[in-house]
Amino acid sequence: MPFVAITYDIEDGHEDEVAEVFGNFRRPRSSVVPGTDGAPASRMLATAVFIRDGLLVRFIEYEGDLDAVLRHMAAQPGVREVERKLKPFLSAPRDTDSVEGFVRTFKSGMLRSVTQLSVPRSAR
Repeated sequence: MPFVAITYDIEDGHEDEVAEVFGNFRRPRSSVVPGTDGAPASRMLATAVFIRDGLLVRFIEYEGDLDAVLRHMAAQPGVREVERKLKPFLSAPRDTDSVEGFVRTFKSGMLRSVTQLSVPRSAR
């Protein structure tokens, strides 16, 4: 399954506050991501968030259409709440108030994937 990683530029000295924001994250009820026609287009399998100094990195493991995942994330109440609570701690503003802005911001903050290795599902 593919992974995507995005960065957030955080003001130094606010790592604990930012960790608390993500520590109270409300997950979506379902991992299934609907497409524009309402049929399942993707699944979000796992997320992880790491922070050091002024850099926060969010990893997402998914299957299916990444654009559908991004549009779905942009509409999730928990994601919207995290983005709202992060605003005071960001060193550069993020345009995440609309679906289009969220998708654009997410894509501009993506890290280039160099390699992705995993154990085959049957061996897990």
